[in-house]
Amino acid sequence: MPEIDEIIRFQNVGMRYGLGKEILHDVSFRLQSGSFYFLTGASGAGKSTLLRLMYLAQRPSRGLVTLFGHDVATTPRRVLPALRRRIGVVFQDFRLIDHLTATENVALPLRIAGASEAQINEHVPQLLRWVGLADQLDARPTTLSGGQKQRVAIARAVIARPHLLLADEPTGNVDDSIAMRLMHLLEELHRIGTTVVVATHNQQLVSRFSHPQFHLANGELTHITAPQKSGTVR
Repeated sequence: MPEIDEIIRFQNVGMRYGLGKEILHDVSFRLQSGSFYFLTGASGAGKSTLLRLMYLAQRPSRGLVTLFGHDVATTPRRVLPALRRRIGVVFQDFRLIDHLTATENVALPLRIAGASEAQINEHVPQLLRWVGLADQLDARPTTLSGGQKQRVAIARAVIARPHLLLADEPTGNVDDSIAMRLMHLLEELHRIGTTVVVATHNQQLVSRFSHPQFHLANGELTHITAPQKSGTVR
């Protein structure tokens, strides 16, 4: 599948559930390859809904969504799984598989992509150690704290170096030092070319980085340019 400059385009997108009022209306934006954006807004503003549209978990009520150059409304269903495999997602509710160990959960995207066991055995433990889980490689999710589950979920999302990474409140269950370590991991992915969108209501976290943001309020999306004077905290 060829590389393109524009990863995602939304044009006049609206989203409603059933006969209720629109949660999102006339949302338009473009994400260029290699960009990094925060998606901000109060809890309940529709950030998770917008992310679900971006990773094809839902289709909009109206408007155009283009992903990796494909209009998702007209793209054949057989093509959609290949598009989804180019996306890594960090879910708020983790979505780990309870009967698998932390190592096995993180290895799943590599196995789906056809990686060798040698690659898996090298890269998965290395990444879990990096996120502070060196002693939890064989632990199952039911024995982990919320913060530990969050770190496993992030490791699983980034292990295959996706073209697009969508993270829904990725630092919501960890302390500040781990939050910064995880943010720097996302920045490392960004530096090697991954397009990153981090949804958060934590403006204090956002202010510590120099990335631009999309802000959701009353179903509408506003683009906010990053401050020129602010640099990424190291």
